[in-house]
Amino acid sequence: GKPISFPMKTLSGMASGSIAVCIGTPFDIALVRLQSDSMAPVAERKNYKNVFDALTRTATEEGAGALYKGLMPNILRGMSMNVGMLACYDQAKETVAKLLNDPMIDGPALPTQIGASLVAGFTAAAFSMPFDLIKSRLMAQKADPVTGKLPYGGVADCAVQIAKKEGPIGFFSGFSAYYGRCAPHAMIILLSIESITKGYRNLVGLH
Repeated sequence: GKPISFPMKTLSGMASGSIAVCIGTPFDIALVRLQSDSMAPVAERKNYKNVFDALTRTATEEGAGALYKGLMPNILRGMSMNVGMLACYDQAKETVAKLLNDPMIDGPALPTQIGASLVAGFTAAAFSMPFDLIKSRLMAQKADPVTGKLPYGGVADCAVQIAKKEGPIGFFSGFSAYYGRCAPHAMIILLSIESITKGYRNLVGLH
C-alpha cells in the first residue's frame, strides 16, 4: 500500500547490508589475502592455491576469528553501500521522474530507472568508499616481524592515521575506479529489481 518513508528505507538497507556482510566477510578476507599475497615479496608469500585454501589456512594458522578481521568496517561499508544504493535509488527515482515528467503509473519508465540508478551508483560509492578503504587496510595488515605489533589498532585508529597522513581526501583515493566498479553493479541490480518486481506484481495481480 503506502509509500515507504526514507528513514524506513534507510533502516532496511542497513539491516540487509549488515546481514549480507556477516555471511560474506570470510570470502572477502580470502580475496584480500590472495590479492596482497601476489604482491608481497617472494620470501613473505604464503602461496595460497585458491580461495578455499586461503580460508582453510587462515583459520588453521590464525584461528577462526581471523576470518572476521575487519568485520566492523565491512559491516559499515555494507550498510552505507545499501543506503547509498537502495534508499537513495528510490528517492532519486522520484526526483528523476518529476524531471522527465514520468507519471510512473505502471512503474518507472526505463529512462527514469537508468537516471536513478546512475545517481544511486554514485551515492553508493561515495557513502561506502571510506569504509571500504579502512576495511581493506585492516584486512591486509601484517604484524611487524620485530615487535609483533599491527599497524592499526582498530577501525578508529585506522581512520585517524589515514586522516593524519593522507588528509580527508585520502579516504577517496581512487574514487573514479571505485565508482567504475560500483556503478555497473548498482545499475544491474536496480534495473533487475524493477523488472522482477513488475513481473511479480503482474503474476500475483498487484497494481
